Amino acid sequence: MRLTLTSALALLGATPAFAAKGPFVSLGNTDFIVLLAFLLFIAVLFYFNVPKLLGGMLDKRADGIRSELEEARKLREDAQTLLASYERKQKDVQEQADRIVASAKEEAAIAGEQAKADLAKSVERRLNAAEEQIASAQSAAVKEVRDQAIVVAVAAARDVIAKQMTAAEANRLIDDSIEQVDAKLH
Repeated sequence: MRLTLTSALALLGATPAFAAKGPFVSLGNTDFIVLLAFLLFIAVLFYFNVPKLLGGMLDKRADGIRSELEEARKLREDAQTLLASYERKQKDVQEQADRIVASAKEEAAIAGEQAKADLAKSVERRLNAAEEQIASAQSAAVKEVRDQAIVVAVAAARDVIAKQMTAAEANRLIDDSIEQVDAKLH
């Protein structure tokens, strides 16, 4: 009703309606015919409840948009919850990775210290083994030199004794040696 009244006032107040020649309320005046057609059109729209239908359609559309907005809000909340969950998981994974790296560094440092200690022990063992080999080689060389000196001394003594000894003296030495061995064995 308000729309009809507003439309009628707008048409009456319009200057083109007053610009037409002749009386305004006449079927010969095109402005009046257009006004009547417009009012008839508005009346038909109201008769068939077009504003109510349009209002219902708009309300239905508004309800659809409202439900879509609610669904979008729920989806956004779900997405935020999921994002927070993933961020917590990422933080936990990052902390775990940091702990693993720290543990690996600590184990590497311990392994490095152990390797240094093992290397020092190995070097010490090898030095001791080398010193023992040197001492053994030295004592073997000293023994060999002594043995060679004894062999040379015995050979020299044999030559000296062989040149100075007679057969009678040799027999007497053999008899004395037999008596000493006999005395020592009994």
